[in-house]
Amino acid sequence: MNYFTIFASKNNIDDIEVKISDVFVKGFAIDKNDNEYVIKSKALFKKYKLIIRVMSEDSNPDYFANNIPGMMGYYDNIPFEDDNLKELVLTQISVLNTVIAIESEKEINEDQLQLFTNLLSSIGGIGFLPNGTLLDDEGIVIVYHDGLSGPSNFRPHACTRKVMGQEVTSEEGEQRKNNTIVYLKERAIPYTTSLPQLSPIEACQFKTQEDIARRAVALLIVIQFACDVAQGENVDESREFFVNMLRKYDVDNYLTSNERDFLHTSEPNGKEAINISWQYEAYWTLIWALGFVEKLDFPDEVCDCEYAIQVVSNYESFEQFYLQTTMRSQEEILDEADKIYRYHWACVDSRIKDQAAPAGMNESIVMERRRGLFWMIGHRSEEWDNMSMDT
Repeated sequence: MNYFTIFASKNNIDDIEVKISDVFVKGFAIDKNDNEYVIKSKALFKKYKLIIRVMSEDSNPDYFANNIPGMMGYYDNIPFEDDNLKELVLTQISVLNTVIAIESEKEINEDQLQLFTNLLSSIGGIGFLPNGTLLDDEGIVIVYHDGLSGPSNFRPHACTRKVMGQEVTSEEGEQRKNNTIVYLKERAIPYTTSLPQLSPIEACQFKTQEDIARRAVALLIVIQFACDVAQGENVDESREFFVNMLRKYDVDNYLTSNERDFLHTSEPNGKEAINISWQYEAYWTLIWALGFVEKLDFPDEVCDCEYAIQVVSNYESFEQFYLQTTMRSQEEILDEADKIYRYHWACVDSRIKDQAAPAGMNESIVMERRRGLFWMIGHRSEEWDNMSMDT
């Protein structure tokens, strides 16, 4: 192993140079060039060199745009032993904005690993090993590369800038936020005023009616395949049938990359099949936006799956289906997105406190509805498979 990487969520990187100097103060010479540090040991017989590169979302925006979604996808696909831990890890990744990449010219030994762990503890964040194992800020394993849980009692950390700094404030957004809080108060659901506004309508990148309709049909079809996989049906026969359905409705291009991989792999993963099956709830928000569902009920019971299927199966082509859609207003969709955002915070807050979700909410339903609603409003331009779930 020649690499050790520290990922963190920080308001700025001004203090990192001091922290590097403190950790390598004894027995090392440090040369700095911009945000790259060359560290050479002074030992007579055990000389070695380290290169430490510091990157932030400000200094290297392309790195974060290209790598964080991939990191989200990587850990989303790992078969975590603990689904709750998986959500915590994905939440942490979604708010990362700083990287300290350490490269050693030789294999990293235990003494060096201890130094890197000291730097990790000083900076805060998570440590990433080349095999995919994650460490907390004390160097304790959060999760192993194969999804087994480590002994860490891990909780995500986000800097105030990452949570609040990108907020687009507006009178419209503040009014929407306040209306939701009034609604939550009436139902005795916990809330926090520090959770940001959602962007106003003019700052959102709403999906078109046709994009939502095609996404809904494609998603329903892959959900049906996932249900067959989860129930032990003949995978080859099921795949052939649903691939033909995608072609029939002309929506094959509206599968996500994860869905396409799942559909065409020779032995689909059963756990992934269950996760995709839960996306009935995300699909439900899409057909609500298209006018097939009268209202989004409180997220304490799963949607009507039989009706969800009939919404599409009643029609022989996408064109017939699309002609029956009636798009809801952007205001309605954004109102529901704001509400689900604050529902999710209440669920996470209760879970962290080892309490049941308030008012009988089902957090899995909340998360999938959030996926659908946030995708429709174009939140942060995030893709369906990698919608951040930070609260």
